[in-house]
Amino acid sequence: MLIFAASDKGGTGRSVTSSNVIYRSALQGNDVCYLDFDFGSPTSGAIFDLGSVERGTKVGGLHAYLRGITGAPQRLDIWEESDRRELRGRPAGAGRMVLMPGDIASGEFSHSAETVERCCSLFLRLDEEFDLCLVDLSGGRSHALELVLAATAHPSMEAVKSRWLIYHRWTRQHVIAASGLVYGDRGILTTGEELGHSARTLKNTLRFVHTAVVNPDSVELAGLQPEQVAWLRICDAYLKDLAGQLRVGRSLLLGSIPLDPVLQWREQLISDNDVLMRGIANEATRAAFEKLARNIVDDSAWEPQ
Repeated sequence: MLIFAASDKGGTGRSVTSSNVIYRSALQGNDVCYLDFDFGSPTSGAIFDLGSVERGTKVGGLHAYLRGITGAPQRLDIWEESDRRELRGRPAGAGRMVLMPGDIASGEFSHSAETVERCCSLFLRLDEEFDLCLVDLSGGRSHALELVLAATAHPSMEAVKSRWLIYHRWTRQHVIAASGLVYGDRGILTTGEELGHSARTLKNTLRFVHTAVVNPDSVELAGLQPEQVAWLRICDAYLKDLAGQLRVGRSLLLGSIPLDPVLQWREQLISDNDVLMRGIANEATRAAFEKLARNIVDDSAWEPQ
């Protein structure tokens, strides 16, 4: 299965949430692969604590592969090569976890028929090898977004199951932006239809993920003034109403990730040790990542709306 991670703005938590979801999926026993299609800023290696590719790779990444510069993109086994001690060595029962990095100092590029063919060839090979492949796209209406829409509309990809996650923070600006990315001019549905998709079918493969969500009733907010908590509740109710109006509400919601101090200060994988032993991350965050990892492959969570 292919999962495409998209967002209309930067700073949505798209990459760090996707990385944690892939990590949790691997711990659940799935063989997983993370593809960094954020060609302007391929920094997913930093989240997996792979110092050699924290800003992308110098030796034939995805950018070079898609442009025909290299015959096969570099891949790194995260369990073997991560600099973080907690990630070294695959745990018992866990699946493989592989990163395909982007190229350092690369950038966006428009797609061609040849680029689409290379993209399809890559996706088909990886779909056979892995249980789950997550493709992290550049923010906004990017060339990377158009490329994968063109590739997934290609006849050779007809039998490959693919789904979309649209990330946004739980704020008015981000809710509006997420709706625009899907339903607006040059959005995913209109662009996908132009490239050969059925807009209705494409819509049924798409779900939203709220990130950095503040729960007004959380014990962590106990230090706030009553007036502040009341105001947060008003804001939360307003956002729920707005999300419903803009068609990004509960019926299309696949996951909600709470605000976590660790992820505000350092974009990283949250391990069980971070929660249970060190106490630096919240159990609610770990549970949210686990739930989202399961929902991605749960067909009942993707029934047509």
